[in-house]
Amino acid sequence: MTEKTKLYVLTGFLGSGKTTVLLRLLEALKGKRVGVIQNEFGKLGIDGTILRNDDIQMVEINRGSIFCSCLKLSFVQALAEMAQQDFDYLFVESSGLGDPSNVEEILEAAKALAGDRYSFQGAICLVDSVNFLDQLEDLETVYRQLKHCHLAVLTKVDLVDGERICALKAKIREINPKCRIDVSSHGNLNLGFLEENLMQYQWAEGEETTNSEEAKPKTLVLQFEGEVEQEKLERFLAEIEADLYRAKGFFHLKGQGWNQVDLVGQQVDCTPCEEKEISQMVLISKIGPAVIKKIFSAWESQVGLPMQLKN
Repeated sequence: MTEKTKLYVLTGFLGSGKTTVLLRLLEALKGKRVGVIQNEFGKLGIDGTILRNDDIQMVEINRGSIFCSCLKLSFVQALAEMAQQDFDYLFVESSGLGDPSNVEEILEAAKALAGDRYSFQGAICLVDSVNFLDQLEDLETVYRQLKHCHLAVLTKVDLVDGERICALKAKIREINPKCRIDVSSHGNLNLGFLEENLMQYQWAEGEETTNSEEAKPKTLVLQFEGEVEQEKLERFLAEIEADLYRAKGFFHLKGQGWNQVDLVGQQVDCTPCEEKEISQMVLISKIGPAVIKKIFSAWESQVGLPMQLKN
């Protein structure tokens, strides 16, 4: 009898550090048979590009949340197909806008389709120490991710003080009185949980997800040919950041080559990356289609070069 695959679900709002932590996990588990199901809300699989290598079996499910009825069947089918691979571990990195309240219902559907092949080890919710309290005010999703997790990990603790960490832990306890709480700095994580049964920290019962086709935020892709100065790009993002949940992509920066560009809250990070065919950025709107006019206006005033904006 083949041993069951240990399955973990990674949740956490946009920009909380899920991909960084997942890369650390994959590095630590080298030599093991590991699979990844990676879910991005935008059309472009940007984090999938970062994760992809010859050693990892990966499936990408994009353009929505895997917990939403719009993609739930695709998720169940991916779980069933991955079950045939006899992995030691399977990590599901859900979209930052994913509400995992119905994850156990989905696992039951996969079991009906593919047999009892998974041992669900728990949901790990990454909590952005810098932006979490603001995010919690914006979206029910952020609350639900914590409510239904078994391990909460405070990320970016190197960017905040001890008082902030205490306040964050207190807020987590208000939402989930039972989950284990860890901290992470620079994407480093205590991997002791891999030897522990996180399901002992189960608190909330499964419920219907808040993810739906109707509630899905507007997602756009900005395409640009040529080079842009980093300062101009940052000014463009600063002008529209209040209307976005997140922006991320790859840009050819003048004098600096290709960079991965991430906007989380008010913070813009640029990290050197491999060369791409064209500069592209996914923008996830807080204000629906009304963001389109604001994007064009900000781009014209700060960059002033031709670009395309696509659904």
